[in-house]
Amino acid sequence: MAARLIKDGVYSVGAVDWNERRFHGYTYATKRGVTYNSYLIVDEKITLIDTVRGGFENELIGNIKEVVDPSKIDTIIINHIEPDHSGAFPEMLKTCPNAKIYGTKTAKSGLLKYYGSVGDWTTVKSEQSLNIGKRILNFIDVPMIHWPDSMFTYSAYDKILFSNDGFGQHYATNKIFDDEVNFNDLMDEAQKYYANILWPFSLLVASKLTAMSKLNLDIKLIAPSHGLIWREHVQEIIKTYFYWSSNSCKNRVAVIYETMWNSTEKMARKIVEGITSQGVEAALFDVTKNDRTDIASYMLDAKGWIFGSSTHDGEMLPVIAGFLHFLKGSKAKGRKSFAFGSYGWNCGAIKNIEDMVSGITTLSQPLKIVFNPTQEELDMCFKAGKDFALEIKDSKLYGQ
Repeated sequence: MAARLIKDGVYSVGAVDWNERRFHGYTYATKRGVTYNSYLIVDEKITLIDTVRGGFENELIGNIKEVVDPSKIDTIIINHIEPDHSGAFPEMLKTCPNAKIYGTKTAKSGLLKYYGSVGDWTTVKSEQSLNIGKRILNFIDVPMIHWPDSMFTYSAYDKILFSNDGFGQHYATNKIFDDEVNFNDLMDEAQKYYANILWPFSLLVASKLTAMSKLNLDIKLIAPSHGLIWREHVQEIIKTYFYWSSNSCKNRVAVIYETMWNSTEKMARKIVEGITSQGVEAALFDVTKNDRTDIASYMLDAKGWIFGSSTHDGEMLPVIAGFLHFLKGSKAKGRKSFAFGSYGWNCGAIKNIEDMVSGITTLSQPLKIVFNPTQEELDMCFKAGKDFALEIKDSKLYGQ
């Protein structure tokens, strides 16, 4: 992609990875691809904010060349050292050897470990700033959003918050602003991103959002390191981040299961029917057929989570076991839940599930059925779903 002007003197010069379908190893499905955003500010001191993933160095440098001679870059700001942001950093040190580098203390040690060099480094922290000419860039520490080194950079002159992993989405497109794509698709990707990247750090996100609100920053653009730049919906995405980070939920239920011979699946379908009969939204996910990225996104603001598994060798099945291990990392609290499943002579899967989710949910009575459910037992599943829906409608979570 070419360099794109986002405001007078400010350009998007990053790269688009159209074909990336897995991020963070195998943990995150990126069905719409990925962007690695980097921003160039042309002022008295030419400044680059973040780089791109390794392998996209030539695209970054080519985009910069459309605006300025890359060797003339005076300043490189590293908001975050993760390789999808810093992979091109060694090449930029060669390309602009006189550039001064700015980042947090933790970023410096991390870059040294990754690449063996940090160039002409200056450590910065919150309440410090950098004068680059007409602009003064302010630094805001945001540790664990989502690595310890992370920070935001704010340009009051442009009213732009360069937010790195905050407010991001994995969305490859030749567009650049939020109002140039389908808004529902964009918010779907923003929710998926939060659920799979930032959910474990929600308390920190909420705390940092509150602290930033007290700074009274005039933000007209939010420029993240992944996805579209927020222009039309700045206040809406900030408000949504407050909502997600506060553990607020909707009256909806995620039913997640794994089955061997379809008996547990039959139970799951009847449970969903019972939930739906009470006007409560529900979605059914077979963990062997749905990506956990999408499941986690739906669960983020669902008040109820129901988990099912057949028992095999006295244990729950392996795919849902892996999913529940992943889910524990969310550090979610206060959801309503119960376990269900079919079994032959040992119902160990139920105990496995309850042990895994007891710290993040409030458990109701489990539902166990031997082998294939009879009609009477399917009616029990329907009633369990119906009763759970009524419980969901009557309950409140903190944050609501």
